[in-house]
Amino acid sequence: MDSRPAKNAALPGLAAPTPMMVQYLALKEKAGDCLLFYRMGDFFELFFDDARVASQTLDIALTSRGEHGGAPIPMCGVPVHAAEGYLARLIKGGHRVAIAEQTESPEQAKARGGSKALVARDIIRFVTAGTLTEDSLLDSWASNILVALAEAGGEIGLAAADISTGYFEVSCVAAASLEAELARLGPSEIVAAEGFAAMPYGTIERPRTDFDSVGGKGALAAHFGGGDFASLSRAELAAAGGLLAYLDHVGQGKMPFLKMPVRREVQHYLLIDQATRDSLEITRSANGGGRAGSLLAEIDRTITGAGARMLASDLSAPLMDKGAIEGRLALVQWFHDAPLLRDSVRAALRQLPDIARALGRVVAGRGSPRDLGQIRDGLDGARILRERLGAMAERPALLESLLPSLDGHGAMVDLFTRALVASPPTETGQGGYIAEGYDAALDALRLAGRDGRAAVAAMEARYRASTGVASLKIRHNGVLGYFIEVPAKNADPLMAAGSGFTHRQTMAGAVRFNSPELHEEALRIGQASGHALAAEAAHLEELIGHVLDRRNAIAASADALARIDVAAALAERAVEGRWCLPDFVAGNELHIKGGRHPVVESALAKSGDRFIANDCGLAPDKRLWLVSGPNMGGKSTFLRQNALIVILAQAGSYVPATSARLGIVDRLFSRVGASDNLARGRSTFMVEMVETAAILAQATERSFVILDEVGRGTSTYDGLAIAWAVVEGIHEANRCRCLFATHYHELTRLADSLDALSLHHVRAKEYKGDLVLLHEVSEGPADRSYGIAVAKLAGLPPPVLARASQVLEKLEKGRAETGGLAAGLGDLPLFSAALDAAEAKVDAVRERLTGTDIDALSPRQALDLLYELKGLAGEE
Repeated sequence: MDSRPAKNAALPGLAAPTPMMVQYLALKEKAGDCLLFYRMGDFFELFFDDARVASQTLDIALTSRGEHGGAPIPMCGVPVHAAEGYLARLIKGGHRVAIAEQTESPEQAKARGGSKALVARDIIRFVTAGTLTEDSLLDSWASNILVALAEAGGEIGLAAADISTGYFEVSCVAAASLEAELARLGPSEIVAAEGFAAMPYGTIERPRTDFDSVGGKGALAAHFGGGDFASLSRAELAAAGGLLAYLDHVGQGKMPFLKMPVRREVQHYLLIDQATRDSLEITRSANGGGRAGSLLAEIDRTITGAGARMLASDLSAPLMDKGAIEGRLALVQWFHDAPLLRDSVRAALRQLPDIARALGRVVAGRGSPRDLGQIRDGLDGARILRERLGAMAERPALLESLLPSLDGHGAMVDLFTRALVASPPTETGQGGYIAEGYDAALDALRLAGRDGRAAVAAMEARYRASTGVASLKIRHNGVLGYFIEVPAKNADPLMAAGSGFTHRQTMAGAVRFNSPELHEEALRIGQASGHALAAEAAHLEELIGHVLDRRNAIAASADALARIDVAAALAERAVEGRWCLPDFVAGNELHIKGGRHPVVESALAKSGDRFIANDCGLAPDKRLWLVSGPNMGGKSTFLRQNALIVILAQAGSYVPATSARLGIVDRLFSRVGASDNLARGRSTFMVEMVETAAILAQATERSFVILDEVGRGTSTYDGLAIAWAVVEGIHEANRCRCLFATHYHELTRLADSLDALSLHHVRAKEYKGDLVLLHEVSEGPADRSYGIAVAKLAGLPPPVLARASQVLEKLEKGRAETGGLAAGLGDLPLFSAALDAAEAKVDAVRERLTGTDIDALSPRQALDLLYELKGLAGEE
């Protein structure tokens, strides 16, 4: 329950709220459902329900301060200097935070409204999951995506941006593909207009006026200083406008860095839905949802954060353009075949900072001298790398296109080298980031400050000698400035009349004094230091201006370095694993020799075990493999490894195989493993059916599908019937490349009627009563499922195993006598014939209705017609 009063006015009989509380409540109303960090001195304070929520999330003490409405005001706070760490925990906890800062100094407040004037405060920024730029709040190896969704002209527009690097894309997506696109992006935050029809869970609703296509086009033109956005659809413009409006809101007028939006054509990328991503663990593992255990973690050998982010993006959206894929592969092969060059390039990349995110902070107005130093060092390293790579012969085309982006910053790098110290600090308050010799006037001010401090040190020695107090010290702090301090027991000489010292403060064990000489020297030091800080700040603004002028060129350099890092890293991984270069062909085939699952192979290697490689050969005449065999035999691993090989190949990587030849895949589907979604009211079997339905509805002849144990979540007869129909549907209607693993041996009968179906099994044998799993895929059906042998391997008690064997013997005897579950299924018409028969019934009904004058029918004739139509439809 929100304990904030609805209005600022006091309740009858209660004290009026203080001016500070009136100011707080006004800011809290502006903050809306965000937690409000209210700056008070060296702390950000939170009050009322915000304090309760924050204290629980941060595990800090909840106190109270004064009263409001007759009740104590809950309060907690965090130090300003440590605020980023607390913000990170709040954001991770799913909260958004509004930062209310003091917008004037106490002196300015007094000059404005007298000694009791309240310092003005305002919200300067909203900190949200999708709008972070600080290193401490971000994962350097992962992108941080903000997505805006809009509807216009009957289409769904999607705008996505990572403001920490400036990445910005727009696209139009079908409603059925929206979930897959969001799964690809993995956004940290989603915003959409109020009432958006396909609102994903957790979406932040914003005013509909922000998502206007005309306004969006104007917002883009205003932000980028012009530009032709005529190629963007109304929905894309509306989404882009909504994203820009949200960024303007959270930044309170300070816009972050965004590159010109790239229009992403969804059909140019391999479509992978959320269920398939989860099943294949492409960028996140199923165990905890983290990076460890995923395909990305296993293959990532990148050196830089930007390279790691680009690799994750490549794996999330493999290409469908053969030329673009082969362009990436050519660069990987170039590094693969030149180990010395690869090592030297990776060593150079290891020295480079993350200039993309440094640039993002500078453009967003949150940059520091350290960020400028990183941009300087990164661009200088890029120039050196360009010279080294440019000197190589027979460079691949992709590298040729990248090299110009690595250079062209020489004048700015030289300027920054002269202007900045070697290792600039993060904070600007103490100065010291402008190099000696860059500005003679600044050097003179610094010298005056140093001379003043030397004079203070000499003064301290004189005062010790004149007073006889050896423990006398001249100290400095931010409140008193310079002062003389002596132990309390030695204060009498300085307290004496005519001593020349003025008493300032008495402490528990010490007394503090001033002197005219010290006061004058302190003024000189203060003036020199203040002028020096002002001069450095002016130079900092000038240097930031140079970065802003070249923001797009700097971003292009960052992207080029990332692409080189990805290519060299994939080459390194290929050499480590003895991977092969995939070969792309025009047809719908998938021929893998010695294929391996990279994650499983790596896990086995750590325990000293060897992974058993297997072949896969799908072609138009044998496009569907029915794979049978025991549990734990390796069916699921075999299915998944071939799907991962497709992803790696189309992302532009070598693949874990002896050889790989494949036609481009347009959609990849994986229905492997059991899970439920109880939050959406779906059981394991319901989830299985929903995923299978999506495959049957969306897979095309160019798709690749892997299915495991379809129909196992229901009764035996229902399950077999569903699996039988699904196999036929994929073979006859979808006609895609498919690996179908099953325990229903009855399905092997389909090989007699489906000419493109091929039977395979994972090998196993029993030796002296124990099951030996060979993990080899061979032709032909499995002789049996070995279920009881697997149960024994799992440790079921011997009495249970004995009873299971008795029951199995009885069931198999009955199957031999009756023909088993599939008895009579061979007499069914083919799937296509069944479809034709159903369509024929529809045509007969349609034909009968076409020739009937409905208005001329009597009630009795109408009733007779209904019975006739029912008969034509095949219903009794």
